[in-house]
Amino acid sequence: MSEDFTLDLGAVGFVGHDLMRPECVLATRSGHLYCSDWRGGVVRIGPDGSRRAIGCAARREDTDFMPNGIALLRDGSLLVANLGAEGGVWRLYPDGHREPWVMEVGGERVAAANFVWLDDRERVWITVMYRSNPGAGRKRLGKGAAADGYIVLVESVDRPQTARIVADGLAATNECRISLDGKWLLVNETFHKRIVRFALADDGSLGAREVFAEFDDDTLPDGMTLDAEGGLWITGIAANKIIRVMPDGRWHLVAEDSNADHMAAIRKAIADGTLDRVLFYKNPAKVLPNVTSLAFGGSDLRTAYLGSVSGDKVAYFRSPVAGVPPAHWDW
Repeated sequence: MSEDFTLDLGAVGFVGHDLMRPECVLATRSGHLYCSDWRGGVVRIGPDGSRRAIGCAARREDTDFMPNGIALLRDGSLLVANLGAEGGVWRLYPDGHREPWVMEVGGERVAAANFVWLDDRERVWITVMYRSNPGAGRKRLGKGAAADGYIVLVESVDRPQTARIVADGLAATNECRISLDGKWLLVNETFHKRIVRFALADDGSLGAREVFAEFDDDTLPDGMTLDAEGGLWITGIAANKIIRVMPDGRWHLVAEDSNADHMAAIRKAIADGTLDRVLFYKNPAKVLPNVTSLAFGGSDLRTAYLGSVSGDKVAYFRSPVAGVPPAHWDW
């Protein structure tokens, strides 16, 4: 594809309705979308626009379970990273009931579980944003915040007891992916405004951390998705950016829907160590409200769907390059 592709925000469409904080979006070959929902579950949107709530309460006030990242499994159940007080990763079944899946690693409680991802070998990767002050939302993630986030690897869905920490000392650990050549695990460090990578061994162990790409002060990388050419598509929360990072670490801004005053307030809160969800969610975007994840779908894998923490529907656009089929594509 052309490295200078720019998205016209007028070409952005929307699907779904009455969603609540659809932070993570998954797409399947059948045309179904799965969206995490702040009412404690997941909403499945059909190709015809129909919607089915799985495990969702009637109102946000009726649950303290806070789904963030989700992963679809072979049996139709989902793994859900919980930002609520209990933390951990849970298994949500099609009938709506859920049960704990990984709640601790090496005797340590998994608090502030942010993201869960199933790779092509059906191993599960979990990112934890931080250990310190997990109940304070995103406070303390600015100046002086501890870089105490980590990455967990689980050898298979059927063996949650194999969970182990494979990388530690990260700052606001966010979405991760394995590079197209299988040699690297890449992960966003949101408040360090960068992507780091680790050499990946066959047994899932990781080498030393190195910086792969660095962004400007208004780019807070959140979501991460691979395309068929090895490019990384990054969503930047707050400034509502979509960025494509080349395999050599160079990057190109595809779209931005930011507000200068809002970003000035975000930068100040990060510097002061006072950043919280309230400021994040009051996002004055015109089209892309707080984009957080990106999933390629459609029959040709060229429709890019965008998750959001401030919207009530899912934005989408057509991409000039196809995405990589996810492990769950045919399920």
